[in-house]
Amino acid sequence: MEELLKIVGNDTDPTSPEFQELDLLSDQIADYEAHHYPFEPKNLKEMIELRMYQRKLKQKDLAKVLGISPSRVSEILNGKRNLTFEHAKALHINLNIDAELILRS
Repeated sequence: MEELLKIVGNDTDPTSPEFQELDLLSDQIADYEAHHYPFEPKNLKEMIELRMYQRKLKQKDLAKVLGISPSRVSEILNGKRNLTFEHAKALHINLNIDAELILRS
C-alpha cells in the first residue's frame, strides 16, 4: 500500500489501474482491521471523540453540528451537562452514532 500511495495522488485518474488497486487494497485492509481489531467504544464520550477525530472536527465544529456553543460541548464531553433529546438526535444523524449507545449514556 505504501508503494501505491507514492504513485497515486489527488490528481490520479480514478480509472487508472494504480488507483483501482489502491482502492481495493484499502478496503481489504479496513475489513481485516474491523474483523481482527474491532473498536468498541466504552462510552458515548469516546465515540464522540472518535467521530471528531475521524472527521477532523474541533469542539467549535461539533458545536455547529449540534447547534450549541463550544462551551456547552465541553460541558457535555466532561460530563457536567447531560444531552438533550435534540443533541442526541443530532449526534445520531450527523455523526452516525448508534442510538443505542446514546441511550445507554
